[in-house]
Amino acid sequence: MGTWDIGHFDNDTAADFGGRIDDTPADQRADLLADLLRHVTAAEDFLDSDDGAQAIAAAALIAAQCPGGEPVTTAYGPKKALPELPVSLRPLAVGALDRVLAEDSELVELWGETSDIGPWRKGVESLRQTLSEASA
Repeated sequence: MGTWDIGHFDNDTAADFGGRIDDTPADQRADLLADLLRHVTAAEDFLDSDDGAQAIAAAALIAAQCPGGEPVTTAYGPKKALPELPVSLRPLAVGALDRVLAEDSELVELWGETSDIGPWRKGVESLRQTLSEASA
């Protein structure tokens, strides 16, 4: 995993996902996010770090449109503006983040090998809180 910081797009997989979003027609971007989040939520075995990194990036984009959500301003995220995303993506993103933070997640395992697990987890939990509050 090529990672250079704890931000939601601060790894090769999430940065590539930002480009994939830009390459997707605007009217299909919400479906791209939904499909990814459903895939991660449905994972029954060990969750691959690439799937987890993309789910976090997707959740960050959805959370940015929630009340109190932080905008995604990194150069590694999508360059094109996202359309208004359906609110139905919010609880789906919460479920995906729960899956990413589970014990059988490669991201948890990899971050657990570093001293940055606490700040990384706090950032993901903050996303989850924003999305959860906006889903209520």
